[in-house]
Amino acid sequence: MALNLVTLNRALIVAATVAAVTGTHPVFADEINSASDQPLSIRISPSQYRQSITDIFGSSITIAGGFETETRREGLMAVGARTTNVTDSGFERYDVVARGIAQQVVERYRDALIPCKPADAQAADEACARKFITAAGRLLYRRPLEEDEIENQVKVASAAADAAHNFYSGLGTSLATMLVSPNFLFRYNVLEDDPVHPGQKRLDSLSKAQQLSFLLWNSTPDDQLLDAAVKGDLQTEDGLRRQVNRMISSPRLEAGVRAFFSDMLMFSDFETLSKDPAFFPRFTLSAKDAAQEQTLRTIVDHLITRQGDYRDLFTTRNTFLTRSLAALYDVPLLETTDNGQPMHWIPYTYPEGDPRAGILAQASFVALHSPAGRTSPTARGKALRETILCQTVPPPPGNVDFKFVQDTSNPVYKTTRARLTAHRSEPMCAGCHRISDPIGLALENFDSSGGYRTAENGVQIDTSGELSGVKFDGPIGLAKAIHDDPATVACVAKRVFAFGTGRTPNTNSEDWKQIERGFKDSNYNFVSLLRQIALSEMFYAVPTTQRVAAK
Repeated sequence: MALNLVTLNRALIVAATVAAVTGTHPVFADEINSASDQPLSIRISPSQYRQSITDIFGSSITIAGGFETETRREGLMAVGARTTNVTDSGFERYDVVARGIAQQVVERYRDALIPCKPADAQAADEACARKFITAAGRLLYRRPLEEDEIENQVKVASAAADAAHNFYSGLGTSLATMLVSPNFLFRYNVLEDDPVHPGQKRLDSLSKAQQLSFLLWNSTPDDQLLDAAVKGDLQTEDGLRRQVNRMISSPRLEAGVRAFFSDMLMFSDFETLSKDPAFFPRFTLSAKDAAQEQTLRTIVDHLITRQGDYRDLFTTRNTFLTRSLAALYDVPLLETTDNGQPMHWIPYTYPEGDPRAGILAQASFVALHSPAGRTSPTARGKALRETILCQTVPPPPGNVDFKFVQDTSNPVYKTTRARLTAHRSEPMCAGCHRISDPIGLALENFDSSGGYRTAENGVQIDTSGELSGVKFDGPIGLAKAIHDDPATVACVAKRVFAFGTGRTPNTNSEDWKQIERGFKDSNYNFVSLLRQIALSEMFYAVPTTQRVAAK
């Protein structure tokens, strides 16, 4: 497929991309993307990119190639996305992915995805190209295309078709160009005058639509949401509520919930996770891949299917297992269905009092936050504080000596607790470890791979701990302490808001306190929390420091 026009226009596209995130995009003036402001441009994440392509062109489209490394800020990649530029190498990656997608759309799946046939497949056909570009561009750019945008894309398609003597090759060139456009790669929040509050600005309807869609579906708005936005329905309380209720009732909600928890629980770190096979032979590639999915299935089942209390995620005995995970956890699993056919994922309920209950006992947490050859209560405790409780743990001093912690063969310090106790005797280390270790040590029954144990080097493991003044013992006690800690529900609410907006909420405002009260009144129903945030004025609020040029 001839995509030489994409290469020819590469410098212009890169310049437009850089301009978009530095505040010089022609749509905007005086953009302020500080930490306290509503960002006016946010780069879509790799998961949002993939989900958008799936929702627009279908799940059969294969996305080959990787993306630039994301930046985590304030606990979320979604917040880091607001400050991330696209480098030259990053653009090259987008370009490769875009060409691969375009080729599949116009060649392999053209009959299903292109709504017309050219008069001559070996020549340009402006009418057919226009029909496809108008429909696909509306979903890719998350707004109706301007007439000059359509004309420009038709010209790209026609010129490439004439050069290659192939209509579909030309159309693929146009599509690839749209897929590397800042209009697709970045979410733009466009402001307009607020008639309810003279002198102030508000998000326009299309900006509200995309913010809502990326929160609930982690994807581009569908045609129905875009139609409502174009009609102005999202600027009315009833119109917004109708769309929020419709979207929450959609099967696509699962994708949004999965994306949020994947970000919050730092699952991107699985890309670099490894374990020493000499010590942990059961931590196979299959088990590693299944670890994330186990937690996400548990979350979806508990929060969406069962409509359960968010806090119970940390104590629930219900989960799902595969053969590889059952081997890792040393759990007997009969992997058959009623008709005797093999099944990959099996619902499983741990017995009463089993220490594996709750998502913190799953490999997606205990293995993810452990080095390759040993456990790390400090890393696990830090992850608990930061990801589950939204608390900050200071980094270690640059000159800290880890000799006690890392020397697992020292006969004097046979357990991790003993080594950490010796390590904490150094004044420079005490502060950080006092925060993280008391809760991380409660998970010492789980080795670096997630396997269960009761002793280390022949010594019984002490799993006692303390959180917010509450003393407990072992994984079950820790899970109950996390369940009951007010910071747990406060944290997830703040993270949901930040995931959708790219900024943390003002937790001192009355609007936020109302959201927290609503979450509590719903018995901490997570779907109810999503609805409350999606319907709140503060989710779409614009700080008074921002101004925007006329559209």
